[in-house]
Amino acid sequence: MKTIIITGASGGLGKEIAMYFSKKGWNVIATMICIKDQDVFHGIPNIKCYELNVTSQDSIETAKTAILKDYKSIDLVINNAGIGYRSFVELSEDSKIEAIVNVNWLGVVKVCRAFIPHFRRQKKGQFVNISSIAGLVNLPLGSFYHSTKKAVESFSECMAYELLDFNISVCTVQFGNAPTNFQKNVSKSKTVSIESYNLLMDSINTIMVEKTNNNHQLTDVIVEKIFKIAENPSRKFRRYSIGFDANLMKYLRRFLGYRLFNIVIRRYVLR
Repeated sequence: MKTIIITGASGGLGKEIAMYFSKKGWNVIATMICIKDQDVFHGIPNIKCYELNVTSQDSIETAKTAILKDYKSIDLVINNAGIGYRSFVELSEDSKIEAIVNVNWLGVVKVCRAFIPHFRRQKKGQFVNISSIAGLVNLPLGSFYHSTKKAVESFSECMAYELLDFNISVCTVQFGNAPTNFQKNVSKSKTVSIESYNLLMDSINTIMVEKTNNNHQLTDVIVEKIFKIAENPSRKFRRYSIGFDANLMKYLRRFLGYRLFNIVIRRYVLR
């Protein structure tokens, strides 16, 4: 049986990935920031839970030691843990900026760094780093979320070169708004006296809700695609865009160029 590690597996996409891989006969190592959340997998075969906080090196090392004691071989690590922050630069808060950087980017860095030695020793392994269409295009109020996802894209591509000689595959996965609890948990700037800001925030919030509601089948599509990627790792670095929204935005940005794409986004958002 193959074995997968998933970060942020207690809910949302991480939970769906864990359930799907379990159903397909994989050993699933579901990691989560609070081990009390493991009850979501009660009675499901092949899933074992470990506490792991991607922002803490000590937590990662403790989890790694326990995992490698229980499993001799790891085939795949999916860096799924992530948070959102929708804010105007002027109104942004240091604590929330630090949180999103620590989870979305440094968390990926630290988990990869921890498991590369094991992959090297066993002469095989695969990292699937969950990015977002936000890692490929720039949209309003995404200054911090988009920045972290672009960092994941660049980090993953650079790391892939280093690992070629060790049969370690690296890829990123981008998609739009999936109907999980992610959007509900996104931190946002509060209403202020600046009317322009309030109108833009309302517009973006409305668009995100509409997109999420329209993408009711996207989660299943994402999970199925990730399983296919896991079953057939690409030796070369790959970026996988999943879903209509992600592919549309990617191709619009590519073929329209910066200036025209910027005009389209402004007109669509400001309506």
